[in-house]
Amino acid sequence: MTEEQSYDFIVIGSGFGGAVSALRLTQKGYRVAVLEKGRRYRAADFPATNWNLRKSVWMPRLGLLGIQALTLLRHVLVLHGVGVGGGSLVYANQLIVPDDSIFEKPEWGPGNWKEKLAPHFVEARRMLGAVESPSVGNADLILKEVGIELRGEDTFHINPVGVFFGEPEKTVPDPYFNGEGPDRTGCKKCGACMIGCPIGAKNTLDLNYLYLAEKSGAVIIPETEAIGVRPLPEGGYEVLTITSHGILRQKKMFRAGSVVFSGGVMGTVDLLLQCKQNGMLPNLSDRLGDFTRTNSEAILGVDSRDRTRDWNDHIAITSGIYPDSNTHIEVVRYNKGSDLMYTIATILTEGGGNIPRILRFLGNILRHPYQFLRALWIPGQSVRTSVILVMQSSENYLRLRKTRFGLASELPTDGKRIPSYIPIANQVTRKMAEKMNGYPKGSWFEVLMDAPSTAHILGGCVMGESPAQGVVDKKGQVFGYPGLYIADGSVVPANLNANPALTITALAEYIMVNIETKR
Repeated sequence: MTEEQSYDFIVIGSGFGGAVSALRLTQKGYRVAVLEKGRRYRAADFPATNWNLRKSVWMPRLGLLGIQALTLLRHVLVLHGVGVGGGSLVYANQLIVPDDSIFEKPEWGPGNWKEKLAPHFVEARRMLGAVESPSVGNADLILKEVGIELRGEDTFHINPVGVFFGEPEKTVPDPYFNGEGPDRTGCKKCGACMIGCPIGAKNTLDLNYLYLAEKSGAVIIPETEAIGVRPLPEGGYEVLTITSHGILRQKKMFRAGSVVFSGGVMGTVDLLLQCKQNGMLPNLSDRLGDFTRTNSEAILGVDSRDRTRDWNDHIAITSGIYPDSNTHIEVVRYNKGSDLMYTIATILTEGGGNIPRILRFLGNILRHPYQFLRALWIPGQSVRTSVILVMQSSENYLRLRKTRFGLASELPTDGKRIPSYIPIANQVTRKMAEKMNGYPKGSWFEVLMDAPSTAHILGGCVMGESPAQGVVDKKGQVFGYPGLYIADGSVVPANLNANPALTITALAEYIMVNIETKR
């Protein structure tokens, strides 16, 4: 155990919530340290494709220290980001304000949350450099056609994105923060957004919030995983950490007057469940882990046989449609050669009804053996396949619990379980396949485990009026533990029907506004 270091605030995690916390607390005069279990990556460090597992995938026990983590629970496959910048390193640049109806949901509790968050959405958009994509890709135009056919009206929209377009591959002085930020290079539309932008055109958090936080005095400590937090008799908290990889993993203690948990759902909920279970924070709300949401997502795809058009011809996502009032669908791209994630895809299989999905799947293989075998042939998938990302506002969730084997999921008993089959998702995917002269694809986990996939896990530490309702109060402070805050996706109380990065950022801005300036 090495000598302890002391700060006013320790922020655990450097994703959207952690980055906001680091900057705003530093600006309020506090001494801040940010603990991040992943590595610090520069643009030149990212791999050319995600087949470079050492730089693409986060599996530290295998020596893989990349930015994409995949966690398979019994009821869901979760994709999440790791590294200095958290989810911003792997997200698809989308900076969308959810529809007003989302903030009217009872899960948000009392108060006008649209009004509360409005100024923080404005600030989050400014800080993250939100602009409308100047163009769309070939698959987006197909999505537009499908949307009109399904709904009878055009709901196609170009999304605001966090990308510096500028002049392709030309580096210029900071265009965002009056010269206080780093130089930036114009986007070349290579589609590598989700494996790490190779030229620094993507507005990742290390180029805005975290950059400015460090410039203002915050200390970022990478490759350091928080494994425990406990109150000190004299006040404040002690944070126990361990080196996140390697054979000889060094333990180290930090002290702080206050702690902000910003490790995302998979980090924050897991750590807090551990602290509650081992007696470090025994008085945490029993609601901890409840109301964990997947954004009611499905991830599907279309494998096109059309070689006359380029299907990965833009940034990761540029647009979307609303095939119904409850559903938002986007087309997603990887760059050429980044075929790794297509290993989880297989022939699309319908769900519902009385026939087990696995039997339908086996029937599909017998009826369409070529489609099944084609999905197994991974090389070239990034060129010929468009991912279909489906999000909904439906009220459904699961529970996260800690077992001796690690984090585990449970289904609720009230029937509001997360869906593994979304009919409109399959319908849109099949229509896209028809128009792209291709084959629709689903996920192995859907057909074998009845488990959906999500890139936007939310909740688990939701806000409430009391510990009986939530883990934190309406200002993000943990019930029963003054000085402990949560500022990340785990406090989001509802499915958003939109990519959540901007909402998480705005919520973190709101939470930080409520913390007083250091006296």
